[in-house]
Amino acid sequence: MAKTDSTPTSEAREDDAAGARLSTAPAEDRGQAMPGSFGGTRRPGLLGALAWTGREVTGWLRWFWRQLTSMRVALLLLLLLSLATIPGSLIPQTSVDSVKADTWKQAHKTLTPVYEKLQLFHVYSSVWFSAIYILLFVSLIGCIVPRTWQFVGQLRGRPPKAPRNLTKLPAYATWRTDADPDEVLAAARRTLRRKRFRTVASDDSVASEKGYLREAGNLLFHVSLIVMLVAFASAQLWKYEGGKLVVEGDKFSNTLTQYDDFKSGALFRTDDLPAFGFELKGFTGTYERTGPQKGTPRDYRAHIRYWEGSDGEPRDTTIKVNEPLEVGGSKVYLQGHGYAPLVTVRDGQGTVVFQGPVASLPLDNNITETTVIKVPDYWDKNGKKGQIGFRGNFVPTLDLRTGTMASVFPALDNPALILTAYHGDLGLDTGVPQSVYKLDTRSLKQFKEKDGRNFARALKPGDTMTLPDGAGSLKFDGISTWATFQISHKPGDMPALAGAVAALVGVAGSLFIQRRRVWVRAVRGADGRTVVELAGLGRSESAKVPEELYELAVALQSEAPPVAEEPAEESDAGEETGGKAASDEAARDGTASGKSGDKSGAKTDAKTDAKTDVKTDGKNDDAQADGEIGATADEEVGDKAVTTAEGGAVDKPAAADADTTAEQPTRPADPTDSSESSEGARA
Repeated sequence: MAKTDSTPTSEAREDDAAGARLSTAPAEDRGQAMPGSFGGTRRPGLLGALAWTGREVTGWLRWFWRQLTSMRVALLLLLLLSLATIPGSLIPQTSVDSVKADTWKQAHKTLTPVYEKLQLFHVYSSVWFSAIYILLFVSLIGCIVPRTWQFVGQLRGRPPKAPRNLTKLPAYATWRTDADPDEVLAAARRTLRRKRFRTVASDDSVASEKGYLREAGNLLFHVSLIVMLVAFASAQLWKYEGGKLVVEGDKFSNTLTQYDDFKSGALFRTDDLPAFGFELKGFTGTYERTGPQKGTPRDYRAHIRYWEGSDGEPRDTTIKVNEPLEVGGSKVYLQGHGYAPLVTVRDGQGTVVFQGPVASLPLDNNITETTVIKVPDYWDKNGKKGQIGFRGNFVPTLDLRTGTMASVFPALDNPALILTAYHGDLGLDTGVPQSVYKLDTRSLKQFKEKDGRNFARALKPGDTMTLPDGAGSLKFDGISTWATFQISHKPGDMPALAGAVAALVGVAGSLFIQRRRVWVRAVRGADGRTVVELAGLGRSESAKVPEELYELAVALQSEAPPVAEEPAEESDAGEETGGKAASDEAARDGTASGKSGDKSGAKTDAKTDAKTDVKTDGKNDDAQADGEIGATADEEVGDKAVTTAEGGAVDKPAAADADTTAEQPTRPADPTDSSESSEGARA
């Protein structure tokens, strides 16, 4: 068989084997490559599969953690949390108002099953809301921890040394002084420290930095968010709140059996209820009498006497709307107000079977109330036991001209009690709880007049209603008042308030505090004088750098005053003439436009005071206009460009007496005279 090019020869195989023996590189493990995998190459066998799986799981966990702790995901979770609260505001929540939630369910029977599966009737305790909440909590912690270590490293670090070329920085100033460089640097360090800069001195410069609280404000904002999240969570877990209707003269004790309705957090225990109580001594309500807001409440005051603990001393106080009573770590809010007619009910035997106030439920803003009275123990005139009930309305201000039995004003201007009576079974013995504001008439019969009409009466205070067939009577004795109170305990209120205030402070700090660096360099120049250079750099968009550099230069010049530049010695007249001729010749040839700028600069009076120019690269025109601190346009000897206060750069003018040059007559250069041209060029 013929040997092909693809078949390795024996010499090639021997060379490969020798190279493998001499190589120091590790031998490649045999295995299956998994493209796009965190686990890398998968070795054969069980151990290889386990190792690859471990690397794969670890890689995915690290990737997930990096994504979760990124600022982008944190902002996305915060947006999702805000959107998740919208259903809780639009849909009645069972934990807030169970009656309203049940009414909504009855009115929307098609959507109710869907909403129940999505947990929209208890949004804030749902699985999906809790997941967003916890993920946001973890994301914020993952953002804060590494940034905190970075901030600690920044606080422990030092400002960097001055760059080699300070003129390239956005803000720059320079001047010459006769002060010693060490004295200038010491004065600069004192001045910077007075301005609360952190300073570090080197051989020929001072480095300073300011604005570290910017990052501190950023961290404070994120920590405050965590504090608020923890506060809200604790408020939901350990809270309790309940409502109680108290009639004037009655008392309330903070025990579970005293509440009309009560709900608490998952971690709250009824044994943790603080011991306190109060008594409603009276109620005062005033209303607008005239105008478009007639009937609007102007002042609600509940006069109470409260005590804390089992043997606490009673104290009198007043509870107003939005001015709760704080007692036992809880707050007692005034929620509502109404009237309670005082009645006395006698049965057919003349025995008093009910006596006292009847709290009525308001139906409108004018406090038209529905009144229900239930008497379970009743005997008729024949001595037969039964049950009797009354239902009707209490009207604080009755006006028969309206044609209705509704109140026209919430105050007690013309009170009336309109009632009808029923007898039979009230359904109280079935064991099913009933509302005190509703009368179930399915097993009751209404009393009738002799002519067959339904029995009903309108009573004034002091009137008595006699039931037909000697069934008894009801007397309207008077009117009392009642008030509803909400007793609430939320342990996270103060931490949440502190977190919100701290978040605002943190945001203000991160927005208004600007981090910037300033360098001061002082070196001995070739002429023996000290060259002072100042430069500033903002770590963020900061408009304060030019202004601060200007103020620093002004303060520093009090100890290192600038000096005027000495005029250069007069040049030889022949050389001046040759230089002038050369300039004219170059001007005619159109090749010396830059020289004309030098000639113009040479005409500047060299005896003017020295000037310090602050360069801002056009970023702040006002700062540039105020950047002239001392007095000279000449900065350094040579061809170095000097940036002026107007933002333009001109070449360093030659040291020559411009007036002398202008007075010397010159002979136009002959283009054919090579000797004169060469002399002018050499001059």
